[in-house]
Amino acid sequence: MHAPGTRITALEVRDVRFPTSEHLDGSDAMNPEPDYSAAYVVLRTDAGDGHEGHALAFTTGRGNDVQAAAIASLAGFVVGLDLADVCGDLGGFSRRLVHDPQLRWLGPEKGAMHMAIGAVVNAAWDLAAKRAGKPVWQFLSDLTPEELVAVVDFRWLSDALTPEEALEILRRAEPGRAERAELLRRKGYPAYTTSPGWLGYSDEKLQRLAREAVAEGFTQIKLKVGADVEDDVRRLRLAREAVGPDIRIAVDANQRWDVAPAVAWMKRLAPYDPYWIEEPTSPDDILGHAAIRREIAPVKVATGEHVANRVVFKQLLQAQAVDVVQIDSARVAGINENIAILLLAAKFGVPVCPHAGGVGLCEMVQHLSMFDFVAVSGTTEDRVVEFVDHLHEHFLEPVRIKDGHYLAPTSPGLSAQMHEKSLDEYSYPDGPVWSARGA
Repeated sequence: MHAPGTRITALEVRDVRFPTSEHLDGSDAMNPEPDYSAAYVVLRTDAGDGHEGHALAFTTGRGNDVQAAAIASLAGFVVGLDLADVCGDLGGFSRRLVHDPQLRWLGPEKGAMHMAIGAVVNAAWDLAAKRAGKPVWQFLSDLTPEELVAVVDFRWLSDALTPEEALEILRRAEPGRAERAELLRRKGYPAYTTSPGWLGYSDEKLQRLAREAVAEGFTQIKLKVGADVEDDVRRLRLAREAVGPDIRIAVDANQRWDVAPAVAWMKRLAPYDPYWIEEPTSPDDILGHAAIRREIAPVKVATGEHVANRVVFKQLLQAQAVDVVQIDSARVAGINENIAILLLAAKFGVPVCPHAGGVGLCEMVQHLSMFDFVAVSGTTEDRVVEFVDHLHEHFLEPVRIKDGHYLAPTSPGLSAQMHEKSLDEYSYPDGPVWSARGA
C-alpha cells in the first residue's frame, strides 16, 4: 500500500563517463575510441521506505551532457506526481511523456528526448518493482495479459498488431509461466559474448579471448567488422580457427556500409560461416536491410540497437528485412515500448536477441528477455542476450554469468543502480578520474 499523499520529490541526473577508449574496449568501425557513458537518473520519493527509482541512458562519451540535460528537462513533468498514480498506471505515465505535444516536436519519438523519456520510464518501473519486492522480469511476468496490454502504446501499430492479437499472444503463453520461471531460476538465459571481438584488439588477444569464451560455456561470439575487408577476412579466419566449426560467430558492422558494399563484404566473409551480420547499414533503411537479407542468405540479418522506435521495428518485420530483432534497454522509450516490440516480434515469429554491453545495458536488458521467455514467446530457441565483460563492478546488482547463461536476478528492481562511489569518481568533468585527466 502507498501512504496517502506519497509523491515523487526529485528527479536527479548525473553525467557519468568511463575512459574505455584508453584500452579500445568497445571499439568498432564507427566508434573507434568510445568512452562508455551513462546519463544516470534517480527518482526520489517521500515514501519513507528507502526505495528510489534508478535507470540510465547510454552514450559513448561526447554528447552525454546533452542526454543528461534532456533527462533533467523532464523534472517538471515528474516531480510532485502521486506515487500510487505512477506505479499503478505505468502505461499512462509513459504515454503522457511520449505524447506531450511540445516534447514530441523534438522527435517525434526519436533522438535524445525519446531516450530521456525511456530513462525516466525505466526508473519508474525500477521503483514500482522495488516497492513490489520483485525483480523487474518477475514483476512483469506476474502481470495479467490484460495488465500488460494496458501498458503498450498501440498508436501506429494496429496495421501489424492489434490489442486483441497482443492479448491472444500473452494468453497463449500464460499456462506455462510458472514452469518457465522455475527453469529460468535454475538454468538462466542463454548469452553470447562480444568481449573477444573489439576492432582495436590484436589478433593474439582476439584468439585468446575467443578460446576463453568457449571454455566459459558460450556457444556464440561476435566480432566487429567494417573498417578493412582484408583485416576482417583474416580476423574471422583466426576466430574460426580458435573456436572450431560448431560455435556461432556473428559479425557486426555498426552501420558502416551502403547496401552494395554490405553484400560484397559479406560474400568475402561467407567462407568462414558468419551466423549473422548486425547493423549492415543505416538503422532507418528498411528497404536496404531487406535487399541485403535477400542477397546474403543464409547468413542472417540482425538490427535494432539504434532503431528509434516501435514503428521502425514494425516496418522491418513487415518488409521481412531482418531475421533477428535486437532490442536495447536504453534506446526506445523504456520498458513499455520494448514490450510492444517483443509482442511484434512474437506476432511475426522472429527471435529477439538484445543488444547489451555499454554501461548497465546487460543489467537492464536481461529482465526483458527473461520476461519474454516467461510470458510472451515462451522459448529461448535461437535467442541469446549479448554479454560484454565491462564495467559491471560499478553496479549494486551486477549481472551473473554461469556456463554461458545469464542467471536470473533475484533482487527487486531493474538492476540499474550504481554504487555512489562510482558515480562520484567517474562524474564528468569534475570527478577525480576525469580531473586527473584534465577533462
